[in-house]
Amino acid sequence: MIQLTLQLPESVFAALHQAPDEFVREMRVAAAVKWYELGRVSQGRAAEIAGLSRAAFISALSRYQVSPFQYTAAELTEELQDAD
Repeated sequence: MIQLTLQLPESVFAALHQAPDEFVREMRVAAAVKWYELGRVSQGRAAEIAGLSRAAFISALSRYQVSPFQYTAAELTEELQDAD
């Protein structure tokens, strides 16, 4: 596993009311959710990035108000029509 080091002003943690370790955990989840939302990573890979089980990642998607489905309504309709 690769370890990254970030330098952030201490005021960031105070503003967010989080300890540095909490901030890092939340940042991993937030990044994974956004990359999933943009379609850059799969749900399984996003869960791995977030350090969560897939079920826990789906719960995180709900907290961030992101759909667990990567299909638009039009794509889903088209796929269902093609299945007939």
